[in-house]
Amino acid sequence: MTTLLLTHPVCLTHDMGAGHPEQPDRLRGILKALEDPRFAGLRREESPVGTDDLLRLAHPEAHIRFIRETAPKAPDGFARIDEDTAMSHGTLEAALRAVGGGATAVDQVMAGKAKNAFLAVRPPGHHAEPERAMGFCFFSTAAIAALYAKQRHGLERVALVDFDVHHGNGSQAVLWSAKDVFFGSSHQMPLYPGTGAPTETGASGNIVNAPLRPGEGRAAFREAWTSRILPALDHHGFDLLLISAGFDAHRDDPLAQINLVEEDFAWITEELCEAAEKRCNGRVVSFLEGGYDLAALARSVAAHVGVLMEAGA
Repeated sequence: MTTLLLTHPVCLTHDMGAGHPEQPDRLRGILKALEDPRFAGLRREESPVGTDDLLRLAHPEAHIRFIRETAPKAPDGFARIDEDTAMSHGTLEAALRAVGGGATAVDQVMAGKAKNAFLAVRPPGHHAEPERAMGFCFFSTAAIAALYAKQRHGLERVALVDFDVHHGNGSQAVLWSAKDVFFGSSHQMPLYPGTGAPTETGASGNIVNAPLRPGEGRAAFREAWTSRILPALDHHGFDLLLISAGFDAHRDDPLAQINLVEEDFAWITEELCEAAEKRCNGRVVSFLEGGYDLAALARSVAAHVGVLMEAGA
């Protein structure tokens, strides 16, 4: 059994403009870090293009059409959706390959061709609501994968957890009424996008939010997971575990103040892999979300992927 790494060169062509924190160098730094000899055992594949059938699992036709029609056709084209979110010529294909990679990772992990998987793709997805692109995100990539796993593989229960420092409002909105899909999130609050209060529990109590105050730090992060999210995850049960892996809670990140270090990302990955081993033979699919200090992001992803590889060995 191995860890599958899915990525694609077109994910480097998505560009939201000079000075934007969600920049192509994020992925360049990650891929360079994963060239280290200790990652030689990764099985590397290119993410395929996701279909409209996949997109329809989370988004209505109007949203899909809007994104397709807004996508620039000229190589030097640029289209702004809101003050944070814009499209270049490569954006649409990159977003579709993130979605297609999610489905492929689910298929391979469910078939036993890989023990777990990490998607080194961009743009991220967890802020994309059913009818709204926002927060650097266009399609709800990880939530689509969760719904695809149920549809394609007939899984009774699926779980998606999110340790990005920003609340995954898009994932929550997509999964709000999906009673057999658990969504659990730790995130800084108050902070963009303003959602993620503990009272937001989903239509069937399938959502658990554990907000953290600015500056609370490492101990509070671990307490949120050990006392709230992990017990709820175990109680819900799951046949496949998905992770929205954002690394912007790092102490060096410019967009938030939770002050984690690489060791914390390794710790939560170990906890989640252990939970998956007990519940579903270790089946885990992880999606890159945020992380905006380039050096901290590369080190944190390396720590995360290293744990996935150990769990998959």
